[in-house]
Amino acid sequence: MDTSYNLNGGFKPTTKRFADLSGPDFFPTPAWATRALIGCEDFTGEIWECACGDGAMSKVLEETGERVYSSDLYDRGFGETGVDFLKAQRVMKNIVTNPPYNSAEGFVHQGIQKSERKFALLLRLAFLEGAKRNLSIFSVCPPSRVWVFSERITFYPAGAEVKGSGTTAYAWFVWDKESMGKSELRWIPTGYKKGTF
Repeated sequence: MDTSYNLNGGFKPTTKRFADLSGPDFFPTPAWATRALIGCEDFTGEIWECACGDGAMSKVLEETGERVYSSDLYDRGFGETGVDFLKAQRVMKNIVTNPPYNSAEGFVHQGIQKSERKFALLLRLAFLEGAKRNLSIFSVCPPSRVWVFSERITFYPAGAEVKGSGTTAYAWFVWDKESMGKSELRWIPTGYKKGTF
């Protein structure tokens, strides 16, 4: 763990995500980051948030008017707990989540199989890099669209004071079963972070 993570009783913005103080990787997604996705992509049909944590993303996804099923491997007080997405047999129209980073590649392979319409993951933009990912993901089943955040997301552990700005670039990676085979790079308009878009 970063020794300056809790300095003089205060949390600093994370430049590298790591497990929080209770163990499993848990950094709630700011509501504006999820609103940016549903502002750029249409989700028709049920949505599965398969790493729901405390429900931060699920509550925003409900704004689409579609039914949202929420699950997580760990009990964070929201959704169905004890559900390991990497082993799940459930199939849904759409799957949207911010996955644990140590399992991101597994989430991609499983999400492509278990989504009927769209599958969206919030990942570091650097996820596009890497020879292994090129061979196992991008050359086989590339995302339909990569939505790059123009405004930086800062992830904080649950309960930490929200202030400052992150230094890591993030994007929504979207696999659209109705538009497969060609990847588009797009930019999320500014304004979502301040709630003005």
